[in-house]
Amino acid sequence: MLVNLIIKQMRYTGLILLVLLCDLQLNAAEKQLITLVNEQMNIVFGASDGLLRSIHFLREQDGKIIQPSREEGSPWEITLGDGATQRVLQAAEARSFTYKRDANALELTWSNFEQLPTAFAVTVCVSLLPDSAMSAWRIRVNGTQGTALRKVSFPRVAGIRDLQQEALAVPDWMGSLLADPRKELLAHEPERRRFTWAYPGFLSMQFVSLYNPQRFGLYLACTDSASYAKTFFMAIDRQQQLLYGVDLFPDYNKETTDFTPDYDLLIGSFKGNWFQAAQLYKQWAVRQVWSKNSRLKQGKVPQWLQHTGYWIWNRGRAQNVLEPAIQLQETLETPVSVLWHWWHGGSYDDSFPEFFPPRDGKANFEKALHTAQQKGIRSLVYMNTLAWGTSTTSWKYKHAARYAAKDINGNIYSHVYNIFTNKALANMCDGTDFWQRYYASLADTAINQYGVDGIYMDQACINMPCYDPSHGHTLGGGNYWIKGFAAKQSQVRHVFPTNGEQVLTGEGTGENWLPYLDAFLALPVSRERYAGIHGWQTIPLFQAVYHEYGILFGNYSSLLSPPYDEMWPRERAPKDAETPLDTAFNKQFLMEQARSYIWGMQPTIANYQALLDRIRPDEMDYIRQLAKVRQSGLKFFLHGSMMETPTMMVPNERMPISKLSIYAGQNEQVTRFEKTFPQIYTAAWKSADRHLAVAIASIYDRNFQVNFRVDCASYGIAPSGTIIVHDGVGTRKLATYRNGEALVQFEIPKKDICYVEFVPDPS
Repeated sequence: MLVNLIIKQMRYTGLILLVLLCDLQLNAAEKQLITLVNEQMNIVFGASDGLLRSIHFLREQDGKIIQPSREEGSPWEITLGDGATQRVLQAAEARSFTYKRDANALELTWSNFEQLPTAFAVTVCVSLLPDSAMSAWRIRVNGTQGTALRKVSFPRVAGIRDLQQEALAVPDWMGSLLADPRKELLAHEPERRRFTWAYPGFLSMQFVSLYNPQRFGLYLACTDSASYAKTFFMAIDRQQQLLYGVDLFPDYNKETTDFTPDYDLLIGSFKGNWFQAAQLYKQWAVRQVWSKNSRLKQGKVPQWLQHTGYWIWNRGRAQNVLEPAIQLQETLETPVSVLWHWWHGGSYDDSFPEFFPPRDGKANFEKALHTAQQKGIRSLVYMNTLAWGTSTTSWKYKHAARYAAKDINGNIYSHVYNIFTNKALANMCDGTDFWQRYYASLADTAINQYGVDGIYMDQACINMPCYDPSHGHTLGGGNYWIKGFAAKQSQVRHVFPTNGEQVLTGEGTGENWLPYLDAFLALPVSRERYAGIHGWQTIPLFQAVYHEYGILFGNYSSLLSPPYDEMWPRERAPKDAETPLDTAFNKQFLMEQARSYIWGMQPTIANYQALLDRIRPDEMDYIRQLAKVRQSGLKFFLHGSMMETPTMMVPNERMPISKLSIYAGQNEQVTRFEKTFPQIYTAAWKSADRHLAVAIASIYDRNFQVNFRVDCASYGIAPSGTIIVHDGVGTRKLATYRNGEALVQFEIPKKDICYVEFVPDPS
């Protein structure tokens, strides 16, 4: 019995020892990690090195979607160096790491780096936003004097696991959507497995979203209200998982002592698709200075521009531009405005900024312009806002190279756009007083000597990092580019006639330019014509945030082949310039027009000639109907807010696509593609008086039965009212709705345009 008692005691003692050992192991494991957690989100770093270990969204099934390897766990990466030499620094190289914490925030500090000043240290602050699955990240780099910081990549988040059925939405100007981005990246060579988007510039807003619409998604954003230069990127890491980050650009100056960006970078989750991600961003965006000071919201955009019913985008002499515009206005019975390329005295894309005199001659140009103005037609002339031809005489005698933007090695940014002359254009620096004043002087000539109605500033929504120390701005990083553009447009507007109605428009879309441009040329609506068929598809991401803050117009939509500049080499001229395209591409034209309409843009036709009224009567009747319907709903399509489109089943059809513009497709063997596209296009808009409109554009060859439901509460409209249909014939009552739900059912004729309006009952 004593023996049995001893055995029992030994077993009990062993059990106690085993429990104690497990507790010690658990405590040791916990001490190796730093956890920042609330009810919705959990972020884990290594306690000994500060490497990111995981991000877990606690309310999502399988919500631990960020789990980098030790090799990829650095939450930041700093590139140092002069000239061609560089060093890439990561967190694991720190010989000292410390951290502080409170309930909702962490402060992580790395220091004591080999071959760097003793004071050099990197501090990251991460906090969890209250009542949300959202975290805010900030970085501070101290002790930088004597070092040359090229860029700081932060946050750097590797190991993004597959969400399945993924889509990547990016606001590259208007916006793009890519299904299965991992597959797209992995199809490239290893050194090219990276997407990059520069802001401000081609990235029109400061967010990207990666999501599975049936589960949840990653919302990745920045809250910089001062327009500092940065580049968002998405790449493939060593685990073959996605890697997200933002490259921040300090002043490239060894005398600076620290780099402390004064804004948050956000990482969080959301439910839904690209539209829901846009609405998250909109909550912040509409409170920013560019929204409050947008020219449209401030009532500074002249009425003629606001009420333009159609744009004609023609090129060449007045006979080829203004006379067709007069004809188009008579055909469409709507106000027409002109985007006028190739009016200038030199050849296109190599002679800028030597615009004067016009190729028609001063007297003929002014006479034609005056005749058009008498008929209510306003014209914007092309004046590139950035480029100077390096083969021009003015490039030499104006010493323009001094004021051109330079890369980190001191080289001028230049590019050959003109495939027919092979002459280059250099990019001028908007941060220089010289270029601001010189461009304003050109605008003064166009406006006050020639009487044009406005200037189209090509390449406006672009930001170039410039490293020329003689320009007087910070080197590479900073927000001098936007400040420079603001100063330039201010000088241009200063020369406008008092009480005049002249305007400035520009290429691209960008939140930072809302206070400076009256309208934005948004060409992605015609992406297929210049880029062909590929994985990215255009989405109205910019409109989903900023439609009521800025006017978008323009596309390459044409029924004729592109023109050829008379000043380019004659031997290179195609025989079919401005001749009718194959009728197989008529539907592509309709698709571009339908997209423009439902996405709230001012519609455009390129290369219009009066013969189209005779040889393409159906297509011309389509845009006539579009103009009429859109003009009747300007409270939606000009001033309204984009809403989520109601669910509607629509037919799809395989269509031939032409890739052809003045350059695209000219030297390519394959210019015809095929792809499946929707045949019915829809979008929803809400007016300031809380009416809802669902825009519908059919390019279908058959009648289509429209069938969708609207939940009034989700759209913030009255629970009862009348459903009205507006189309090319007029306005008719369709039905009434009650009890907070509306069912819409009716037949739309083939290739028809309309919108369905929900009019609330009088309260």
